[in-house]
Amino acid sequence: MTVTKRLLLAAFMLPMLFGAYLLLAKEEGARQNPPQRHPPTFFVTSVGVGKGGDLGGLAGADAHCQALAATVGAGNHTWRAYLSTQARGDQPAVNARDRIGQGPWYNSKGVAIAQDLSDLHGDTMEEARLGSNLFKQSALNEKGQVVNGAGDTPNTHDMLTGSQPDGRAYTDSADHTCNNWTSSSSGSAQVGHSDRTGGGNTSWNSSHATRGCSQQDLESTGGAGLFYCFAID
Repeated sequence: MTVTKRLLLAAFMLPMLFGAYLLLAKEEGARQNPPQRHPPTFFVTSVGVGKGGDLGGLAGADAHCQALAATVGAGNHTWRAYLSTQARGDQPAVNARDRIGQGPWYNSKGVAIAQDLSDLHGDTMEEARLGSNLFKQSALNEKGQVVNGAGDTPNTHDMLTGSQPDGRAYTDSADHTCNNWTSSSSGSAQVGHSDRTGGGNTSWNSSHATRGCSQQDLESTGGAGLFYCFAID
């Protein structure tokens, strides 16, 4: 091979070799600097409090969220239960959506649940059409496990919320919150479906009412006294 041909071949091969070098360098950099995964800021409780709709009020429910988060190393966040309470006497109503910060929220696998309150609740027509990213495979508990849904045994997809679809408290005279989460006997609770299926209403936060507030009542309609927890920071 003549000198001229060798030079031409080298000139042809050089860009290819340089491109291969850049690709290898990029892959090596990706291995050494993997993308940061978002820390969890949302989960479904893996277990309920165990006393039906009596969660010890909002404070007791929040403490349950905080304790479960701490077991998986996420106790550095401030956690709040997604629960509404109704106006009673001189106590004003509390809206679940007002308790959970501003977002964004990610599950225990780093998957985005919603970017903000509007996204979570479908406040605009487009957001309502798309819906939040809360489904069976994304609404995981604090351990990263899928929550049993319709068709599973037992079905535990009923999530206590006491809320209307927009995340706000009910304003009528009926009990939608098991006496503001202090009753395990009288009353009822509004629940959503964590798997977004079953019963003709696929709302994640406002599907139907429970038969009552005892643990047995909650289980009889497809629940276990579970609820959603969100980090506010």
